[in-house]
Amino acid sequence: MTTIAILGAGYGGMRAAKQLAKANTGAQIILINKNPYHYQSTELHEVAAGTKQPDEITFDIRKAVDSSVKVIIDEVTKVDQDAKKVDLKGSNPLAYDYLVNALGFESETFGIKGADENGWPILDIDTAVAARNHLEETLKRYKTSHDANDLHIVVCGAGFTSIEYLGELVYRLPDLAEEYGFPLDQVKIDCIEATPRILPMFDPKLADWGVKFLEGKGVTFHVSTPITEVKPDAVVSNDTVFPAHTIIWTTGVHGSHVIADSGYDQKRNRVVVEDDLSVKGHPEEFLVGDVSAVPNPDNGRLYPTTAQISIAQADCAADNIVARIKGGEPKKFVYKSLGTLCSLGPKTGIAEVNVMGHWKLKGAKASAAKKMVADRSVAELTDVPDIMRK
Repeated sequence: MTTIAILGAGYGGMRAAKQLAKANTGAQIILINKNPYHYQSTELHEVAAGTKQPDEITFDIRKAVDSSVKVIIDEVTKVDQDAKKVDLKGSNPLAYDYLVNALGFESETFGIKGADENGWPILDIDTAVAARNHLEETLKRYKTSHDANDLHIVVCGAGFTSIEYLGELVYRLPDLAEEYGFPLDQVKIDCIEATPRILPMFDPKLADWGVKFLEGKGVTFHVSTPITEVKPDAVVSNDTVFPAHTIIWTTGVHGSHVIADSGYDQKRNRVVVEDDLSVKGHPEEFLVGDVSAVPNPDNGRLYPTTAQISIAQADCAADNIVARIKGGEPKKFVYKSLGTLCSLGPKTGIAEVNVMGHWKLKGAKASAAKKMVADRSVAELTDVPDIMRK
């Protein structure tokens, strides 16, 4: 029997499993994931800030996939492309005929001294919960410590996760101040960014609106400020020191370390794929999501890795596997973004939407659009209705 292995149950892996099961090729489909649950990675910042609980952004993989899909809960350690097998931490190697590699992302520290040891990343459920617990414990401690740095928070990086985390943080802080008895007006929030612009993917007017909104809530942005060291109680940029006892590390991500460990030709654990998303020299293997690097044919630049593009890639990879099984020709990956949305807390945000025209939204309308996209993404990953409702 033909075996299709899918590595990772993020947006790309879950979507590929759904589409391949619907195709009814007769192949055995095996989905391998480290955890028994899928989590909405685009909402991890809400868990880290404490505006959502983990069970609000997770669902059981086995309950979500078609009954024909075999689920293995284990950790992938290596892909042997020549032998066409996957090594697992707790099980025997798994042989495959076709592979969808959707292993996801890891934190990028760019080799900055102390970043791994002293920054709190937001990568998965465990790290998001750890960041939230640290934040709450540190703010609570101020009542007895009277240490100003317990009320100082530094967010490293100003990408999507950073900005959305800041939005949730400033929304929740008044409630935390009331609960823990610390002076809200003495909270200091710094966001440090190496590049000269915040939210460059948006129209400048929208980006400026978002920045001013957060500044109005107490966030201070420091652009063109590269981080040179992260200490236990401070972030350093050359001769400038930003003291804080909560340091959130959201400077960027790279693909899974399994890519480098498996000997792929890669950069930052991302592999430049062929135009059908297969790996050069391995037409049976497809990479999607954060482990893939897909050039935009219009300008040659790599597409950003987002949930939206991961789902589109999964559709293409699934179609191409079905085509190969049936003796057909694979198709090229074609992508058109439906838009870009950035929340600034539960009730506001900014968005550019490419549906029935081009719409630029801010405030509550953008927030509503973001919620609609989040709900839609769940529906695109599973056939089970309302799986995330409790």
